[in-house]
Amino acid sequence: MNIADVKKELSSDEKVLESAFKLETLYKKHKFKLWAVVVALVVFFGGKAIQATMHEAQLAKANEAFLTLQKKNDDAAALQTLKENNPALAELFNYVQAAKKQDAKALKALAASKNAVIADASAYTAGVIEKKPVDSVLYKEMALFEEAYVAIGAGDVKTAKAKLELIDERSPLAVITGFLKHSLIKAN
Repeated sequence: MNIADVKKELSSDEKVLESAFKLETLYKKHKFKLWAVVVALVVFFGGKAIQATMHEAQLAKANEAFLTLQKKNDDAAALQTLKENNPALAELFNYVQAAKKQDAKALKALAASKNAVIADASAYTAGVIEKKPVDSVLYKEMALFEEAYVAIGAGDVKTAKAKLELIDERSPLAVITGFLKHSLIKAN
């Protein structure tokens, strides 16, 4: 080994030591900030994990209550557990039960739900039970068909035709609507 190689090696060791001293100085200067960030990250991810675990436990309770209600639909304790742990599923269960029993009062109460799907379906189903036309986003074409049918029953052919014209030709109701339109032509 010659002197130039030794100087080069000492120079590189010197640079490593210099970098280590700079890093130590930087750490001493910002250690509270660094540890605060580390603690914040640990708390954040730990909190997320705890929150996810609690949510899973809630869903498990709700599922258990829902399965109980599927077997015995008048179990008040299971219904209360379902309401506490999954209100949307509880509303859906109540909607199905009210529709099965044709309970217009319960359906009207569900029509005030914050869940737009439950509210719309409940209002529509209550309207069908009471034989009253109801505006519906989900059942728009069915609602129009119902309104036309009610109008025909009342002898108002003009309104019935107008309602039937609003139903799209690509709708699953198009064939039935066509038959109804044809019968209205013969009725005139």
